[in-house]
Amino acid sequence: MFIDIHVHLRKKPIVFKDGKQHYASPEQLLKRYDELGIEKAVILPGGAPECQTQKQSEEEVLEICQKYSDRFIPFCNVDPRSISNSSDAPLGEILSYYKNLGCKGLGEITANLPFLHPMVQNLFKHAEKIGLPVIFHIAPQIGNFYGLYDDPGLPQLERTLQRFPSLYFLGHSQPFWAEIAHLETPADRYGYPKYPVRKEGVVPKLFRRYKNLLGDLSAYSGFNAISRDPEYGIEFLNEFQDRLFFGTDICSPDTPVWLVDYLKTLLEKGKISQNVFNKIAHDNAKKLLNL
Repeated sequence: MFIDIHVHLRKKPIVFKDGKQHYASPEQLLKRYDELGIEKAVILPGGAPECQTQKQSEEEVLEICQKYSDRFIPFCNVDPRSISNSSDAPLGEILSYYKNLGCKGLGEITANLPFLHPMVQNLFKHAEKIGLPVIFHIAPQIGNFYGLYDDPGLPQLERTLQRFPSLYFLGHSQPFWAEIAHLETPADRYGYPKYPVRKEGVVPKLFRRYKNLLGDLSAYSGFNAISRDPEYGIEFLNEFQDRLFFGTDICSPDTPVWLVDYLKTLLEKGKISQNVFNKIAHDNAKKLLNL
C-alpha cells in the first residue's frame, strides 16, 4: 500500500467554462485510491492567489479529514504575506493554531516570491520553530508562474537549507527535479528533460550535503526525474531511499498516476528491494508525519 504525500481535492469540485472538472471530490479520489492501492494521503490546501482561482481554507481540508480520518491527513498552507505583508509577521500564531487542530505540515507553498525573500524566510523560521515539514513548489521565473523562485543551480534553496537545518523541506516541481541532471540549458527548468543523466545535477549533491532536504516524487516532474535515465534513477532511489516520498499530485479526477506501476515494476524486476520500496511507498511518510 502507498501513502500519497501530495494531493489536492475540493469538497465541491470546480468546473470551469471548458467543462473540465479541475478538482476531485473526496469520494472520487477515494475510488481512485482503492483502484491504485493508496491507503492514505496528505491533502495540501490551495492557498496562494498565483495558482488558485478560488482559495481553499484549512477549515475545508480539516472537515474532509475529520470525515475520512482513516484516509486523509491535513496540511495547512500559510502564505508568507499573511497578517501584515511584512518580514516580521507573527506567522507562528497561525501555524501553531493549525498544528493544534491536527495539521501535520505546511504546503504546498506556491507564492511567486524568491526563496530568499525576507517574508518567505520568516515563514520558514516559524515553521522550523513549530516543527512542521514544508512542501514547496519552485517556479523558473517571477511572473506568469506560481511557486517560489530560484535561479538555475538552486542557490537560494541551498542557502535556505543552511539557515534552517532543523526544518525538513520536500522538493517538488519541474525546476527542482530537472536538476537531478546537469542542465544543458536553463530553459530545461521549464519542462521535463528527456536526455540521460550524463553528469549529476545539483539535486543529488544537495541531498548528500543537507539531511533536511527530502524528495516529493509526485506529478510528472518527480516521475520523469527517476525514469528519464532508468539506470541512474534506480541508483538515486537506492541511495536516497530514506528521504524519498511517493506522491501523485492528483487534481482532476482523471489525473494520470505513473509512479505506482513504475515502482512496482522496479520491485518485481529486482531493481529495488522490498525494503526500499516500502520506505518510498509509505514508511518514510509514516516516520516524517508520526503516523
